[in-house]
Amino acid sequence: MLSGKSVFFSFLGGFVNSEKPISFSYWTPWMQRAINLASISDGCTSPNPLVGAVILDSNQNLIGEGFHAYAGGAHAEIEALNQSGEQAKGGTLIVTLEPCCHFGKTPPCTDAILKSGIKRVVVGLLDPDPRVSGKGISLLKEAGIEVITGILQEEIKWQNRAFLFRVKNGRPWGILKWAMSLDGRTALPNGKSKWISQPGSREFVHRLRAKCDAVIVGGGTVRADNPLLTTRGIAKPEPKRVVLTNSLNLPKNSKLMDTSIAETLVAHGPQPNCLPKDFQAFKKGPEFLELSSTEPRNLVIELAKKGCNRVLWECGANLATEAIRQDCVQEIYVFLAPKLLGGIPSMTPSADFGFDSMSQVIQLNNLHFQRRGNDFLFNMLFN
Repeated sequence: MLSGKSVFFSFLGGFVNSEKPISFSYWTPWMQRAINLASISDGCTSPNPLVGAVILDSNQNLIGEGFHAYAGGAHAEIEALNQSGEQAKGGTLIVTLEPCCHFGKTPPCTDAILKSGIKRVVVGLLDPDPRVSGKGISLLKEAGIEVITGILQEEIKWQNRAFLFRVKNGRPWGILKWAMSLDGRTALPNGKSKWISQPGSREFVHRLRAKCDAVIVGGGTVRADNPLLTTRGIAKPEPKRVVLTNSLNLPKNSKLMDTSIAETLVAHGPQPNCLPKDFQAFKKGPEFLELSSTEPRNLVIELAKKGCNRVLWECGANLATEAIRQDCVQEIYVFLAPKLLGGIPSMTPSADFGFDSMSQVIQLNNLHFQRRGNDFLFNMLFN
């Protein structure tokens, strides 16, 4: 029964006394079901988190479930309650994130829960939003509802790592990806790079873009590659395409200038002569954002204000290195192709970090890898 359209916080506590205690571990598979429901809308809910909910009747039978499908749409609890109807009275709500208790684009979920007659609420994770952050749980407890917390909390933190990171740090979770040959090159000496990776790897990138709110490149990438930067129809709407440029020297016939397929944001530094006339002529052209300086950190702070939870960096070595230096990258995907490109050492995925000792190098962790056709895909996290 699915409804809806197509770092971190400490353990909150255990049981509130109930007339018929149920084992803490009993709720684990139901919470896992709620987590699976939440994942359906991955990439569609920003600036909101991913949330799933399940409702059981007084005999522990499944009577309703739902997930938050998109920002402004019904929350997971409301979807599940609408499905349950009168049967929810005396039942249990299992929800991955603490129910909201404030008016936003939708009314408070706590009000609907109280009206439903639910007697028990099982919560996976405390909502870090300062408008909630424990207040929702307190309201439910004060009304006499049993509240159980902390079920599969770590899994829910991971699922919502981008949302949690943005709320805590004021900038989105950054992912950097590149493809390179076995000898560490990202392009030939003449700059040609299509294609280092095989088709299956490129399809993976399209799906990765679909889970992000914005895809970021530098002006040099636009001039050299003229990229489209879409999901090829996987995501609707497409993620925002962002160009970070010092000079605004961008080809007016660039694919990114056509915003009929996807939005484009051109972020630039202070311009004494305003914008080039070529760009002003676009009636449905890109949005322009002036920054105090074209530092990656300035850009991602503005993207967070625009509601971006997760961004994908698909840029060249210099911009990638600056993004890493300024803590704008939290996760990396690397495609390693069994090819030897040779050529000049500068055709590498990162520029000079200025290290002169192995004790200074950046150590990544949580390494995972898989084979995709002839390519290998590595996924790692920064400390």
